[in-house]
Amino acid sequence: MQHNYQDLMQLFSDTFFKQYNTRLIKGGDEPLYLPANEGCSYHQIIFARGYYASAFHEISHWCQAGEARRLLEDFGYWYMPDGRNEQQQQTFELVEIIPQAIEWAFNIAAQKKFHVSSDNLNGFQADTHGFKKKVFEQVQIFLQQGFPSRAHQFIEALAQFYHTPLPLTLEHFTNTEETACLN
Repeated sequence: MQHNYQDLMQLFSDTFFKQYNTRLIKGGDEPLYLPANEGCSYHQIIFARGYYASAFHEISHWCQAGEARRLLEDFGYWYMPDGRNEQQQQTFELVEIIPQAIEWAFNIAAQKKFHVSSDNLNGFQADTHGFKKKVFEQVQIFLQQGFPSRAHQFIEALAQFYHTPLPLTLEHFTNTEETACLN
């Protein structure tokens, strides 16, 4: 199956631009969320270099962010780049569980492989197995209780575009590389 970032940008715009005045933008090395300002009349989810994984990850943060956070650069979240110590890595992973669970669902809907990421290659090497397990537990909660509204909308749009049967079920997630190592 072919995955073009241009399709993803159009799909995002078709799904959200009218209601949320937000566009998905291909950027350079670093992803960034920029709220509308005097220089740009719409909000921008800027993803790194046309990478699908980056786009899905940034969209997942947007889907989780409340209205007030969507008015702040990078949603007002704390971020420390690669090279985090143990405490910083634990904090990072706590705030990444929900977005990565949403991102995983996007990948399933788009029929694309997903890899949980602790994103700290040059820092403290945390328990990646434990982190994957927490993300998978969050996926299960979302499957039982429902995904956040915008995430649900985007899952439906992706599934329609990529001809993925809905609803997403636990079986979609248990038949993946990520869950194979959790048993």
